[in-house]
Amino acid sequence: MSEALGIRRLVLRLSLVVVAMFAFGFALVPIYDVMCQAFGINGKTAGAYSGAQVVDEQRQVRVQFLATNAAGMSWEFRAKADDLLVHPGGSNEMLFVAFNPTDRPMTAQAIPSVAPSKAAAFFHKTECFCFTQQVLQPGERIEMPVRFIVDRDLPADVHHLTLAYTLFDVTARKPPVAQVSQ
Repeated sequence: MSEALGIRRLVLRLSLVVVAMFAFGFALVPIYDVMCQAFGINGKTAGAYSGAQVVDEQRQVRVQFLATNAAGMSWEFRAKADDLLVHPGGSNEMLFVAFNPTDRPMTAQAIPSVAPSKAAAFFHKTECFCFTQQVLQPGERIEMPVRFIVDRDLPADVHHLTLAYTLFDVTARKPPVAQVSQ
C-alpha cells in the first residue's frame, strides 16, 4: 500500500512540475519585456506617431544607422549614410541598400533596435522595410527606405540615437510558392 502511495505522490509532483513549466513558458515574454526595460536593453521602437508634427528647429539630434547581417546571411546590407542630423518633430528618411550576391532567390527579415533604450519610446517609424519580409532574386539590388520622426518629447539629455538593423535569412521559413502547371 505504501508503494502505491509513493508512486501516486511522484506522479502528482511530476504533474505539478509539468504545469509549472508550461505556465512559465507563457510568462517568459512579459518577463523578458520587464527585464529589457529594467536593464535598458533591446530598445524597441515606439509605435505610430500620434502627436502634432511641430518641428523643434532649436534642437538637433544625431541619428546613427547601423546595418549588420546575422550569421549565415550572405547579402550585402548597409545604410546610404552613417548618420543624419535631425530636428525633433520633423519627418526624416534614410535609405538602406541590400544586394543578393547568391545564385538563388532569398528572403530576408530586418529586426530593428534603438539605443539608448530610454530614447526608443521617442523614435517613431512611419514607413520601414522591416515591417515586411524582403525577397531578392539572384544579383538583385534594392534601396529600402525607413521614414521616421524623433519625438519632440525626447529627453533633453539625449543628443544621439542609434538605429540598428540586423538582417536575417528567413528563406527556409517561407512557404514554397505553388507552381502552376499548364
